[in-house]
Amino acid sequence: MNSTSERIFFRGWRPVLAATALILGGCSSQTGDNPGDWAKYGRTDSEERFSPLDEINETNVSKLGVAWYHEFDTDRGQEATPIVVDGVLYTSTAWSKVYAFNAADGKLLWSFDPKVPPQTLFKACCGPVNRGVAVSKGRVFIGALDGRLIALDTKTGKQVWSVQTTDPEQPYTITGAPHVVKGRVLIGNGGAEYAVRGYITAYDEATGKKAWRFYTVPNPDEKADGEPSDKPLSTMARKTWFGDAWKEAKGGGGTVWDSMAYDPEANLLYIGTGNGGPFGLKLRSDGKGDNLFLSSIVAVRPDTGEYVWHYQTTPGDSWDYTATQQMILTDMKIGGKDRKVIMQAPKNGFFYVLDRITGELLSAKAYVPMNWATGVDMKTGRPIEVADARYINEPRLQVPGTLGGHSWHPMAYNPNTGLVYIPAQTIATFLANDPNYKYLKGHNNVGLDPKTSAFPDDPAQIEQIKEHTFGELIAWDPATGTRKWVVKHPYFLNGGVLATNGNLVFQGTGEGKIYAYDARDGKMLWSYSTGNGIIAPPVSYSVDGRQYIAIMVGYGGFGAMLGTIVPNRPKLPGRLLVFSLGGKAAVPPFDIPDVEQIDLGSASSSGNPAKGGAAYGEHCFVCHGLNANSRFVKDLRRSMIIQSPDAFRSVVIEGAFSEQGMVGFAKWMTPETAEDIRAYLLQEARKAEQRAKTPAGK
Repeated sequence: MNSTSERIFFRGWRPVLAATALILGGCSSQTGDNPGDWAKYGRTDSEERFSPLDEINETNVSKLGVAWYHEFDTDRGQEATPIVVDGVLYTSTAWSKVYAFNAADGKLLWSFDPKVPPQTLFKACCGPVNRGVAVSKGRVFIGALDGRLIALDTKTGKQVWSVQTTDPEQPYTITGAPHVVKGRVLIGNGGAEYAVRGYITAYDEATGKKAWRFYTVPNPDEKADGEPSDKPLSTMARKTWFGDAWKEAKGGGGTVWDSMAYDPEANLLYIGTGNGGPFGLKLRSDGKGDNLFLSSIVAVRPDTGEYVWHYQTTPGDSWDYTATQQMILTDMKIGGKDRKVIMQAPKNGFFYVLDRITGELLSAKAYVPMNWATGVDMKTGRPIEVADARYINEPRLQVPGTLGGHSWHPMAYNPNTGLVYIPAQTIATFLANDPNYKYLKGHNNVGLDPKTSAFPDDPAQIEQIKEHTFGELIAWDPATGTRKWVVKHPYFLNGGVLATNGNLVFQGTGEGKIYAYDARDGKMLWSYSTGNGIIAPPVSYSVDGRQYIAIMVGYGGFGAMLGTIVPNRPKLPGRLLVFSLGGKAAVPPFDIPDVEQIDLGSASSSGNPAKGGAAYGEHCFVCHGLNANSRFVKDLRRSMIIQSPDAFRSVVIEGAFSEQGMVGFAKWMTPETAEDIRAYLLQEARKAEQRAKTPAGK
């Protein structure tokens, strides 16, 4: 077997294959847990997000009402999957806070605030979000934004132990949920946009002592790490990296920031790895090589971290096409044969079905529109790229864009229908390499031309963009690689999915509703207006024989920074809504804050707005949105500080608001550049004023 970069999947060492060949029988997804609990991130190790409960079904779902709710003190994106064990619901919010409730009536039992330093926000590409906790043997585990893994007592919420999993001097963050497998707490991290080096670490759940670490890309210092990843990195991965750019950054990306799954019978842990940093292969690796293990599914032994096999979905990724999206394990017939499979719909737009024991590619079909590849070569496993898909010679409008055809929002699999329900999205990205790219330590290092980070001013063009930017709930048949039914959503950014034994599929949406659909044909059976957008996935659980549906409510994340093409609403406090048949709890409407208004008067700037727009794209838009049109962070067009050059400099250069998370940029920009940005913001503020005065329809 050729183990070089010419092959995308590697079926592992011969001794491993000899052992796994003895494994027969189906995937054990139930692992002995109570079917009324939602004890793990995907409910079971298989990550199916399928509830066996059926008290709520297609015949009575219209009678759902709110059983209880809780409003939180954070107003950023809420992404957590609630965990329910023995009648207690545990969840997390933005800023890595943890809460425990009586799952039947919503009584708050305890809460925990890890007190993440607000300056950590600068390191987070997508806000201070958190996707949830893990619960095991009397402990609640939370990955904090600042890189700590913390164990709490399930009864009291008191801290039992804490370990720093990242180098605090590097721009790492944690937003993903921990997983517990065989006494190990597994946690990855984010930061590929800052060009850090990706890895996953296993810690002893009782003590917090490190058990092993698996790095996903080679050591830029050309050294061994003394970890189980050393062998596959030296024998396979290192020969797929070129040049010095990734070495200078001490990274290259490949962060394990979200998805994991576990097969207890095969004793295999599956991890999904992220994009490269910077994005473009030309800037990162001299335009050469597959850059293993970026954008890959990697199978390892959970006891030791030993490598078994990998499959790379996007060789030499140049588009932020991560493979960190959810992976589902099941058994199904492929070509008339019973196969143990792992399924994934990563960002690149192809739905993959692999043999989960060997990594063999079984199927790869496009589940959303795309213009970067025409298919996947089933012999090599490689995408069949179109000419100049890598935008080396000229800028390119890419579909899917960097947000992908499916992001982190979990999909669900119903073994009764045999369908996977995908929260998909269609949104293009205009891509061009930054001709002036230079690595900036501790800063965002995506390497894209900052001048492309803006929407056009022409309202007609904006309407065209909106028309071709939308979300979908796709019922996908993995056996045939086809869509069975589709529900279209007006906004591209929507919540994750839950499937139940009651023939139902639940999903929350960006416009602020949660829906229930018939799992067989997609017919909408029930909806509820939440008053705020949803990006989190629902769960279902039961207490004393009564079934509940729970979902976190609160819009945010990176996609919400795209201003014009997402709902126009202010930041609102997050909520947890819990539904049951006949629920009658009264949920008050949100208190909508007034839109801040300022009078620009004769405010002027000596800066250059054209240069300022490019600088804004490089330094600011990740938090403050395209065209400074953020709907969820401070709208700089309506900020008093743009009226005064001194006030603006004190914040942007000197860090006057660092305690609110707005760090100073003295390390990365001059006062002259800051004034150029202020000139750009004044320009955009006056455009907004003019648009507000223009009669509708003009």
